[in-house]
Amino acid sequence: MWESALCRVVIIDDPYYPGFCRVILNRHATEMTDLDEDEQRELMRVVFAVEATVRRVINPDKINLASLGNMTPHVHWHIIPRWHDDRCFPNPIWGLAQRTETSMPALIDAIRLKHELAARLGKPTTTTPTKCSP
Repeated sequence: MWESALCRVVIIDDPYYPGFCRVILNRHATEMTDLDEDEQRELMRVVFAVEATVRRVINPDKINLASLGNMTPHVHWHIIPRWHDDRCFPNPIWGLAQRTETSMPALIDAIRLKHELAARLGKPTTTTPTKCSP
């Protein structure tokens, strides 16, 4: 959806969590403290911009931010919109499903999300859309 020299923002194709985004550092680093202070600030500026944009466009009940890296030891942040009746709420999305029926949106306007993110962060340095699976 957006990319700079430091990082990129991708939307995750997950039907249970529409609007789930990931901010991925472009170069390899394992931990946030591997980045210099300017990179740390810029990466978090992007994470917060994605959170704010997802909140504005999708209007979830809650946002989860996660930087785990246990399976993929590379700096990346998950921005996960949550609804009180999503399949795992109140547990993490990686936990056991609590329900099968939800009232959360089935689809999101990814084009609007991309445009509002660009308005918040500035023009991306690339226009190639990037989409990942969970």
